[in-house]
Amino acid sequence: MKTSFEKRLAFLQSEHKDLVTRRNEKAGLGNGIYDRYKYPILTAAHSPLFWQYDLNYKTNPYLMVRFGINAVLNAGAIKCNNKYLIIPRVEGLNRKSFFAVAESENGIDNFTFWGHPIQMPETEHPDTNIYDIRVVQHEDGWIYGLFCTERRDPDAKPGDQSAAIAQCGIARTKDLKNWERLADLKTSSPQQRNVVLHPEFVEGQYAFYTRPQDGFIDAGNGGGIGFGLSASIANAVIKEEVIVDRKIYHTVYEAKNGSGPAPIKTKLGWMHLAHGVRNTAAGLRYVLYMFVTDLQDLTKVIYKPGGYFLAPEGEERTGDVSNVAFCNGWIADEDGKVFIYYASSDTRMHVATTTIDKLLDYVVNTAADGFTSSTSVDTLYKIIDANKENASEYVMVTYKKHADSHK
Repeated sequence: MKTSFEKRLAFLQSEHKDLVTRRNEKAGLGNGIYDRYKYPILTAAHSPLFWQYDLNYKTNPYLMVRFGINAVLNAGAIKCNNKYLIIPRVEGLNRKSFFAVAESENGIDNFTFWGHPIQMPETEHPDTNIYDIRVVQHEDGWIYGLFCTERRDPDAKPGDQSAAIAQCGIARTKDLKNWERLADLKTSSPQQRNVVLHPEFVEGQYAFYTRPQDGFIDAGNGGGIGFGLSASIANAVIKEEVIVDRKIYHTVYEAKNGSGPAPIKTKLGWMHLAHGVRNTAAGLRYVLYMFVTDLQDLTKVIYKPGGYFLAPEGEERTGDVSNVAFCNGWIADEDGKVFIYYASSDTRMHVATTTIDKLLDYVVNTAADGFTSSTSVDTLYKIIDANKENASEYVMVTYKKHADSHK
């Protein structure tokens, strides 16, 4: 006769297996730009049972959770050995985050964590918390991970236990298992978040996309997504940051914006996925948007569709920090297929799929933001009038119905 311990363990194992091996499927028709999927690809419940539980009856007879996982979010991504690997931020119940690798054969489901999380080395100034890693295969042969390292502000008032300083931590690896920690990035900005390493040398130097900011939460005078060069990566120092994509009033990126994953090189330019933040009565709203920079001049934006590219929908809008979509990892296959790994509401990971051709069509042929209501209406008039001139019978019938109903 099975004991209650054995029964509970068997149930936990069965539930976990069903979750991890569940097949994903496209959710609806989509918007023509990308396809969302029905199920999240990683959640707290996907973390291995042997992380969460002491599985020894003698030391855990009630089979209690010993190390609770609160959320799995904000994953870097890379393809290695023909497998899709993502490195999410795994957050424990104690608010501390760490990195772990999960792999999939097809990039959309059956993501399974490697046995151990990443044991990230520390600098002489230990991190209190690390999160939001960007993973890039650089042309120098190393795989780099750039992430936010958070430490308590030494100048904080004695009673203030929330004041922190964020900087860019840098580490490198060949196998995603053994990491060499390098010195934190140095810039003239008081704090740094969302720093991304460009995958190629620029003028013989390492190139970085930065997000200068004055405080831990507020960007302050930090004008947007920056760009800078460093002669070294082991002791990276950026002496000058040029703003590539600035914050603009009454846009989806008016409060702050930051780079997502490393840009993808295309025939037209470097394709960027970024996040934009605005304040609302319900709090900050995070969405994703895109732009393309020139192949030679990486500080020159040549295409930028207006509005957001992806925002949280349905259940994605609820979680630890609601109304948030965030991406710091995508993978472009050689056949042109693109896997976009995004988190929703600081809680879970999702995937959306598209192609390079579709993304280029989107960025080139979607109107830029004119920054006024009037220009928005002008854009609509152009679309409507073009549809009238090149209309199918169906379009003409529906147009006439709308026109007649407003006479």
